[in-house]
Amino acid sequence: MIYHELGTTGITVSKLCFGSLTMGPFQRDLTPAQGAELFERAFSLGVNFVDTAEIYGTYPHIKEAIKLKNDLIVCSKSYAYDRRSAEESLKKVLDGIGRDYVDVFLMHEQESAHTIRGHREALEYYLEMKAKGYIRAVGLSTHYIACMDAAIKKPELEVLFPLINKRGFGIADGSADEMLERIRAAHTLGRGIIAMKPLGGGHLISEREEALDYILGLDDCVDTIAIGMQSISEVEYNCARFSGETPSPEISDKLRQTKRRLLVQEWCEGCGVCVDACHNHALRIEGGRAVVDTDRCALCSYCARVCPQFTIKVI
Repeated sequence: MIYHELGTTGITVSKLCFGSLTMGPFQRDLTPAQGAELFERAFSLGVNFVDTAEIYGTYPHIKEAIKLKNDLIVCSKSYAYDRRSAEESLKKVLDGIGRDYVDVFLMHEQESAHTIRGHREALEYYLEMKAKGYIRAVGLSTHYIACMDAAIKKPELEVLFPLINKRGFGIADGSADEMLERIRAAHTLGRGIIAMKPLGGGHLISEREEALDYILGLDDCVDTIAIGMQSISEVEYNCARFSGETPSPEISDKLRQTKRRLLVQEWCEGCGVCVDACHNHALRIEGGRAVVDTDRCALCSYCARVCPQFTIKVI
């Protein structure tokens, strides 16, 4: 496995970051024990970094992972916007993973200078907690080029978690080249870069080799790459690729046949809450129920978390 320092934070992370969203209740819905089996295999192959978020519902899984690897590097994210909600979010992650600190804590899904400003009170709290040792590094995650432009101007945001893949799939306001330009600028300034959705949320699975060649080719400006993994085969394949090795043909063929999609159950009532929650404008109400535009859907499953009837899931 290849390792990089995350910007200038002093935190050393594996090139492959284990994204835990896919094992949580909005997607595969693995138990913590089942998740631990995947983590154990990943750790044996050199992974030392895992990504989660308050909304993912995977803190119990991460807690089990830490039992297997007590020096595991953990990144989490929160939508908190003021001091009270930020304090609650930090308490949730620390209690949830069973630690008195979290390595990286990010403002989740920021869009622009305006949203960063709107979350400033929460950010100030995180910076205070960093000074006290409860957080090692602070930053944000985003699907927006405009947000990267704003974040680059704020040195206190040490770690940036942008969306980038060969087709720019899921970038809300521009192209892959435009996002990459901002990533390079941020990294030059010493920011840690965690890349998200290199496979476009699953849409680039049929182009897996080319998509991974693209993201692994950004070694000069991307420190680590978060990929959700749901099976031992995915873990072994990705660990091989991220270690500069060739995965076995059997695993490659198996994964090549894997396709994912957003499922809207037939009992959907068409309330439209999911439509409002989708930043990619991939959902609409038609015929009294939610309909998915597969060309726009990033398979992030954030729509699933807001559905009051639990009718949406990535499968």
